[in-house]
Parts: sequence; C-alpha cells; structure tokens
Amino acid sequence: MFTLQDTQQLHKLMEENSHNHILIQKLLDSHQFTLSQISHEIRNPLTALSGTLQLIEKQHPEVSNYAHWIDAMEDIDFMEKLLEDLSLYNNGRRIQNRRIETSDFLNHIALSFAASFADTLMQFTSKIDQHLSPITGDSSKLRQLFSNLLRNALEATSYKGKIHLHAAQDSQHLIVKISDNGCGISQSHLSDIFNPFITYKEHGTGLGLPIVKSIVEAHKGTISVTSVPFRNTTFTIMLPIENHCQEKSGQHSADMCHIINSGA
Repeated sequence: MFTLQDTQQLHKLMEENSHNHILIQKLLDSHQFTLSQISHEIRNPLTALSGTLQLIEKQHPEVSNYAHWIDAMEDIDFMEKLLEDLSLYNNGRRIQNRRIETSDFLNHIALSFAASFADTLMQFTSKIDQHLSPITGDSSKLRQLFSNLLRNALEATSYKGKIHLHAAQDSQHLIVKISDNGCGISQSHLSDIFNPFITYKEHGTGLGLPIVKSIVEAHKGTISVTSVPFRNTTFTIMLPIENHCQEKSGQHSADMCHIINSGA
C-alpha cells in the first residue's frame, strides 16, 4: 500500500511530463482498484459472519453476557470500521468539483457539530468570516474532512473541554483553524500522524488523519498541526479560493459566533 509520501512523489513525477503522467496514473488506478477488490472480498464474508452472530444472539440472548462473545462482536465492529476507513482513504483523491459558497458551508458544519453535543458541558465556538470567497471542491469530501477534525478534537478533550473553529482568508487561500484544549500530541508523534495505520488511540484504525490529508491535497491545499501536550492542539487547513485577488475594500466583515455551553 502506498504511503502519503509515496503518492506525493508519484504526483510530482506526473507533473514533470505527459509520458510520466499517463504511466503513473495507470499505476495509481490499478492500486486503487486492487484495494477496492481486497476490501470487497473481506467485507462480504465479514457481513455474513456479523449477520450470523446477530441471529445466534437473538435466539440465545444469554451469549451476550460471555466475555469472549463481547470481544468477538467488538472485533467485527472494528473490522467494519477499518474497511470503511480504507475505502474512504482509497477514494480520498477522487473528487467531484463544484462551486461552494464557503461561509454558508462552514456555518452549516459548525451548527451541525454544535448540535451533536448540545446537552453536554462541552464548549464549542466558531468565528467564520461571512464574506469568504467561494472555493471549488467536493462538498461531500470537504464536509468529511472538517467533521473528522472536529470529531478528533472532541475525542481529545475532557467532558468540559473547549473546541474552536476559525475561518478567514488571505489573498489566495481559505484558512480554517480547528483548535482544542485537550490532551495534545507529543512532538515525537507529530511527524507521523498523517501516515496510514499509525494510531495512538485505543480503538483507532490509523486512517482518520491520512483520509483528511488526502482530501486536502486533492483540493491542492495544505494541512499542518501544532500541539502542546496536555494543553492544546491546532490543525490549520489552507485551500485555494476561486478569486485569488478578490476585492475586499469597503466590504465590512461580519463574524458569526456559535457558542454551546450547556449546563452553564
């Protein structure tokens, strides 16, 4: 399986000349097809096994109290999640571009995320410039990108944690920062968190952040991370805007804030 570094090097070679582009594109397509076949061959018997175990549990409810049974069901759930993430990673660079009204798009994501834990003590705030330039991209993939990062932030924080989303732009890029005051990431781990199958979570697949990075790069953007262990983490995503030199003079920027602090 290609690492992100392998894929990046192949794409650089593709840009050098048209002959490289054709050959390497065939290689990448073949690689994606092979991964899809493997996932398909594993998913079918796994689905059948899961269905059989659920039927057994329905007919014999007492098995749900057995430790080995519980472990087996958790293993199946993990394998299903792994196959789902593998499919997302494999298809992360396949995008269907369309014009996206950036401010509305990000406001919707922020509101949906805030609503997901409205009855908790978590605090989520967002500051989104209401005059962001449109971007061209795959709205489904970008929604997945930001949702993954917000979910990661949620998992990293305590039950009274704080998460903040900030969106602005410079002359060429949309700049989105997602910050949390959670457990942080050690400096020794920062260099490999975007590599596939490397995880420091107890039940992680190691594909969440690689999926995020593949989507960012498919949109010709960049992603970076800074972190102070036990204090905070910030992911910064930069995506090209449609009009690099959009006129902003005389246009007043209004910020919209969503604050969720249930139980306060």
